[in-house]
Amino acid sequence: MNKCIELANQAQGETSPNPMVGCIILNPQGEIISTGYHKKYGENHAERDALLKLDNAKDCTLIVNLEPCSHYGKTPPCADLIIEKGIKTVVYGMKDPNPIVSGRGLEKLKNAGIEIIGPVLENDCRKLNEVFIKNHTEHKTFVAIKTATTIDGKIATHNGDSKWITADNARNEVRNIRKKYDAILTSSSTVIADNPTMEHKKKIILDRNLITDYKNSTIYKQGEIYVFYDENLTPPDIPNINFIPTPVVSKKLDIKYILTTLFEYRIMSILVEAGGTLNAGFLPYCDKLYHFIAPKILGDNNGKSCFDGDSVDKIANCKNFKLDEIITYPPDILAIYSKN
Repeated sequence: MNKCIELANQAQGETSPNPMVGCIILNPQGEIISTGYHKKYGENHAERDALLKLDNAKDCTLIVNLEPCSHYGKTPPCADLIIEKGIKTVVYGMKDPNPIVSGRGLEKLKNAGIEIIGPVLENDCRKLNEVFIKNHTEHKTFVAIKTATTIDGKIATHNGDSKWITADNARNEVRNIRKKYDAILTSSSTVIADNPTMEHKKKIILDRNLITDYKNSTIYKQGEIYVFYDENLTPPDIPNINFIPTPVVSKKLDIKYILTTLFEYRIMSILVEAGGTLNAGFLPYCDKLYHFIAPKILGDNNGKSCFDGDSVDKIANCKNFKLDEIITYPPDILAIYSKN
């Protein structure tokens, strides 16, 4: 099952809105004779990828991290091909959270006389497809936030200087993290202050007052662009930018409305990379937090913080997260948290 997860991970960022799936086929002697994974949305599922490499799979064992599908989508049902190929045993990691599939694929295989074993390494399999699970159980976009701070939690000096808090190793890892998500989201303040590139196929900018330079800002020069703005304003006519009118609540764009709209646009996951105010705004919706920490102390009370929200009187009112992992990218560290 670990091998299936490794295979599936090769397609990070390519399968959305589908899950990441890997598959291994063992012959009756327990030897690996074929492997496959879902490489890209619209292409063969992992089971089909592995099975079509074999002339004969009779009495073999198929191992897969997600329950085989039983319905027609972009490709025919994997359960049907498993039965057709004469597979004797199917080992699965977790049931499919998609109500169209959930349990039906396993039931079809059982009814065909195939032995079913599982779930196996279910927690690891669920972690692999945490975005897909939220999409289908809550019908919402998965929200991740990335921050990079000094030890004392600052993302910039009092006058906005922020380059560079972390070193090359950490910044290279940020590029890998971005690839996992459907889109990157940032604010007009970040665009104006940093003129970031944020290379990605989809980028989202919250520009309530339409104040960014749409012709010259680097972020607008490539990718599919979505700009959310105050619904009472009139946006410029720029062909390559999708301007989305948005309600304003307490002088801020309505984040709940933004997330609902993104899900309707089939943007299944976002990585928020912004300043403290917007980071704080997305905290109530945050599913995962990537927190890079550099071995530096700014020591300036007026330095800019990574989360700059409303005043809190009691520690009991903190927003709590669960630490999942700590990774070193010398000289910096990355702490990864999930929603508690």
